[in-house]
Parts: sequence; structure tokens; C-alpha cells
Amino acid sequence: MGSLQEEERSLLEDGLIQKEGDGLYTGDGSVDIKGNPVLKRNTGNWRACPFILGTECCERLAYYGIATNLVTYLTHKLHEGNVSAARNVTTWSGTCYLTPLIGAVVADAYWGRYWTIAVFSTIYFIGMGTLTLSASIPALKPPECVDSVCPSASPAQYGVFFFGLYLIALGTGGIKPCVSSFGADQFDDTDKIERVKKGSFFNWFYFSINIGALISSSLIVWVQDNAGWGLGFGIPTLFMGIAIFSFFSGTPLYRFQKPGGSPVTRMCQVLVASFRKWNLDVPKDSSLLYETQDKVSAIRGSRKLEHSDELTCLDKAAVISETETKTGDFSNPWRVCTVTQVEELKILIRMFPIWATGIVFSAVYAQMSTMFVEQGTMMDTSIGAFTIPPASLSTFDVISVIFWVPVYDRFIVPIARRFTGKERGFSELQRMGIGLFLSVLCMSAAAVVEINRLNLAKELDLVDKEVAVPMSILWQIPQYFLLGAAEIFTFIGQLEFFYDQSPDAMRSLCSALSLLTNSLGNYLSSLILTLVTYLTTKDGNSGWITDNLNGGHLDYFFWLLAGLSLLNMLVYVVCAKRYKKKKAS
Repeated sequence: MGSLQEEERSLLEDGLIQKEGDGLYTGDGSVDIKGNPVLKRNTGNWRACPFILGTECCERLAYYGIATNLVTYLTHKLHEGNVSAARNVTTWSGTCYLTPLIGAVVADAYWGRYWTIAVFSTIYFIGMGTLTLSASIPALKPPECVDSVCPSASPAQYGVFFFGLYLIALGTGGIKPCVSSFGADQFDDTDKIERVKKGSFFNWFYFSINIGALISSSLIVWVQDNAGWGLGFGIPTLFMGIAIFSFFSGTPLYRFQKPGGSPVTRMCQVLVASFRKWNLDVPKDSSLLYETQDKVSAIRGSRKLEHSDELTCLDKAAVISETETKTGDFSNPWRVCTVTQVEELKILIRMFPIWATGIVFSAVYAQMSTMFVEQGTMMDTSIGAFTIPPASLSTFDVISVIFWVPVYDRFIVPIARRFTGKERGFSELQRMGIGLFLSVLCMSAAAVVEINRLNLAKELDLVDKEVAVPMSILWQIPQYFLLGAAEIFTFIGQLEFFYDQSPDAMRSLCSALSLLTNSLGNYLSSLILTLVTYLTTKDGNSGWITDNLNGGHLDYFFWLLAGLSLLNMLVYVVCAKRYKKKKAS
């Protein structure tokens, strides 16, 4: 990651920052674990990040150590059918992306990010331990199959297993939305040098995720298939324990942001107050709207936000009525809200179109574990004496991310910085836009591969035969590589955007909303697949996606997604141009 001095010198040479006589303490309101102001030189910055990155790497290794091969355990060990197992896996996976909303509200409103991570990590570890015991103790799992007879798991055995599994889902809900935000909290927003370092942190944070995923999808899966499930679940449990130890080890170095109360309550207060004053006019002079006279915001742990001219109907919540002027009572936020509180809701509404475009990208990303695998099964999977499982090619996506992160951070950013003059090379919006463009190229590459595969099937008269076409599966590598590149632009850009542009006291919530696009993207992918199947099989047609892909047109499906991605990118460009960044005091 390089030394702090080298990066600072580079930025000084580029003329993007000036050496400032910054104070001894941080200027963003961060405190130590005891609630006291923190010294810059002793806390935060890169000195605190290795503990957080280590936590994330180990936690992701533990998560993917369970998730990657879960369907195999359900079918081979709990003796579930394919449909039931697939339903249970997708339901659990969806839950893992919904529970972050719970963890985010708890963190922003009550506990703060540190204690939310600490408590939910413990829940996570208990769930991992329960899962390991259920796979290790004979009484907690059904007997092995005898010939073709496979005894079903008892209700108690199911109960123990799924209790552990959903404790993990609950635990991940407190970690996912908080760890990236807590890591970014270690960099002072009011310090130009540290602000640049924060952009680099998000790159290495995503790098850590993929290192954990790579180890799980290779080593842990091999252990589960060859050495047993007790050990296969036990190793991820051990790494979850290491994650907790790593997190607590960095406590003296961390910077903490105070929780600001329930963000949901504050948003409701703005809506109620503006509705109550619907008949009042908003003054043209925004300085006449209600705001505290103190330097700090009325919302704990938040800076004041400057007034914006958009969504003026919400400004009615900050209009001072005659009654309030006479009594001087501004203590009821259900009747009058500060400008900062109103601006919080405005920011979320402004972010919504940018957030929505991430759903289509997630739908494209979902093809890696579905249609890309289906395509790979109908290609030549042998390389010499070795056979590559089609699902294993997703490893190239992980390798692509691991390759692109340091290239982006060490080469692309410095070069882009000289052209754009921006501290991080690209703005968050530019970075996400580049990722959306790469997603179009990714689906186009998949379509071109499929066209060539189908042409070869016709030449060899394999259209009506459900057999693999003699075309190497390695031709899929470009689409995986492009998808990995799109990830480091779009997903990391989202992490930056939803942290930097969210209100200070809503950062965990906004991180959870960005994670929600993954879940909604999977649902959108399923919806598109269902509609395509329905529309293309009308009137007795075989359809685009058939059981025998040699007789179908999977290339049309990929072109459809490329077209949707292009349309999504164009909508994004319009929304990004109109987007107004928040202005904090």
C-alpha cells in the first residue's frame, strides 16, 4: 500500500494539496473509545486499517467458506432435493443482503459502528460454531445413504443446522454495512491528504474481500469435498475467530464516530413537519429557515449541511411559523426541523436514481454464477489431462479483481490525476460510469463467444445433440476479466459514493442500501429470465434458453443484457450530470 510519506509527496508534486498547519486533533468530530477527541498522529489513518482489512478478509473467507458449497452440503449430507436445496440457499443468501438494513439502523442510531461490529461478529461466530457442530456430531446429522436410500434429516437436525445458518445471516447484517464505513472513518474528512488516502482504502478493502473469496472457493471447497464437512466448516469458523481478534486488536488506534439517533425517525419528522406546514410559503432567503446557531449540528455526530434549492417542498419543515417565533420553542422536531435534518432526506432522494442504476449492473454480475456457468458446461472443459469445472472459471473474476486493484491504485489513479486534476483520479460518479461501460463490453464478449460456439455446433451437426462443443472453455476468460474490471470501478465506486455523499449520521444505512442492489439485481435477473422464457416459448417455439443450449439462442439473451446495460449506462449519465453533491460545513 506504500508509505504515507510517498503518497503525500506525490500529491504535493501534482499540486493537488498544500502542506497545511493542521491541528493536533481531527476536524470531523471523531473521538476515541472513551469519547475524548483523538490525536491525528496517534490514531486512524493507515496505522489502523490493517486490523480492519484483516477482519474483512477473514470474515469474507468465513462467509464464502459456507456459501460457496452450501448447496452441496444440503443435497449430499442433509439429503434434500435439488429444488429444495436451491430454494434454501437463495432464501438464505437473500436474507444475508437484507439483514444489513437492521445492522445499519442499529449502528447509526444507537451503538455506533464499532460496537455493532463487535456484537454482530460474536453472533456470527456462534452461528459458525453451531454449523460446525451440526456437521461434526453424528447425532446432529442424518445417517449416510445406503445404496439409493437416503434417510431424511430429523426436525431437530434441521433446526440446529438452520439455527446456525440464520445466526450467520443475522451476524453478517451487522458487519457488511459497518466495516467499510468504519474503515473510512479512520480518515479525517477535513484533511485533504487523509481524504485521498480514504479513496485508496476502498480499493484495498475490496481487494481483501476477494482474497478471502479466492481462498474459500479453492482451498476450503477442496477440504469440504475431500477431508470432510466438520473440518470444512471448522476452518471458516477459526478464521471468523481470527477476524474478531484482529478487529479488537486495533481498538487503541481506532477513531470513532458518535451515533446520531434513528435516521428513520428523522426522515419521518421531516415529512410530518412539512405536511403540517403545507400552507406556509418557503422564504426566498434560505437563511430565514431554522438552523441551530451553534457551530455543531443538532444531530449528534454530524456536521451541518448547507441548504440546497432542490425539493423545496421539504423546506417547509424548516419554516419558522408565527407560533414558534412568539414562543421561541423549537424543541419539537415533529413540528420544526433544522436545515441539516431536511437536507439529510434531500440527499437520500437525490441519491436514489444513482442507486437504482446499480441494480441493473448487479443483474449482469449475477450471470457469472448462472448463465456463464451454463455456457461453460457446453464447451470443452479439458486442458490436457485436466478437466476444469465450469463453475471454477469464476475464479478468473476474483483473480481479475486482485490484478486490477493494485493496477488501478498505483498506476491508473496517478495518471488520471494528472489529466483530471482530481484527488482520486476520477470522481465517484465517473468511476461508476466507467464500470457500467465495461459491463456492456462484458456481456458483448459473452454474446460473441456464444455466437462462435453455436456456429461450431451447426458445422459439426450438434444442434440437436446435448453435448459439449469442441471449443475451449478458456474463451470465456475475457468476459470474466472484463467483469472483474467492471467490479473494481462500479462496486468500489459505490462504496466511495455512498460513504462520501451520505449524511454523516446515515453512513451505515447508505452502505446497507448499496448492498441491497446486489439482492435486487439477483431478483431482476430472475425476472428477466422468466420473461424471456415465457415470451420466446410462445406458439410452441423452443425459446432462447433451452435444456440443450446447442439448439437455443443464449447469445440473444446476452445481447439483451448488453442492450439493457447500455440503456442503464445512458440513464446513469443523465442522472450523474444532474446530481448535486452535498455541501457540509
